[in-house]
Amino acid sequence: MPPLPESLQPQHHRSLLALARQAITQVIVHNRVFEEVPQHGIFAERRGVFVTLHVGGRLRGCIGVVEGHQPLGDGIVHAATSAALEDPRFPRLRAEELAELQIEISVLSPLMPIRPQEVEIGTHGLLVVSGRNRGLLLPQVALEHHLDRERFLEETCWKAGLPRDAWKKEDVLLFGFTCEIYSEASVSSY
Repeated sequence: MPPLPESLQPQHHRSLLALARQAITQVIVHNRVFEEVPQHGIFAERRGVFVTLHVGGRLRGCIGVVEGHQPLGDGIVHAATSAALEDPRFPRLRAEELAELQIEISVLSPLMPIRPQEVEIGTHGLLVVSGRNRGLLLPQVALEHHLDRERFLEETCWKAGLPRDAWKKEDVLLFGFTCEIYSEASVSSY
């Protein structure tokens, strides 16, 4: 798997996280979409990105875009506001939850075909595709839930709405990717 381009340096982490927080605050407090998205430097790069929200240490939303069809800044604003408002697993984020909100951003490498035996737990995220069915799990999911390789493949298939053993079939496509993952908690330490 290719590493992320060198342009995403630690100094960018705070800027990207600040953009996500501004977008969420704007839509929750003022009921308006954030429109002042920077269009230069790291914000202009085209990358897949997921924004994960936690409140009180519990998952509160996670939405993203797999491929970088739009600039990273726009992708972060879209993913952050969607995670706050539209994740079907959770009610909309409320203003009183903002004080406890912790934001995590996962910037994805390009997707690459991967064989099941090449999947490295904690390193690779997975995308399973079969016809119109698609399921994606970020690399940190396998670590958080103590999944081994086979269980990670099964859970990604299940998320795609496929039988858990679908990854063994020849017509099911597997793609791997890596992520650079950082959160407000991690960047406050440097």
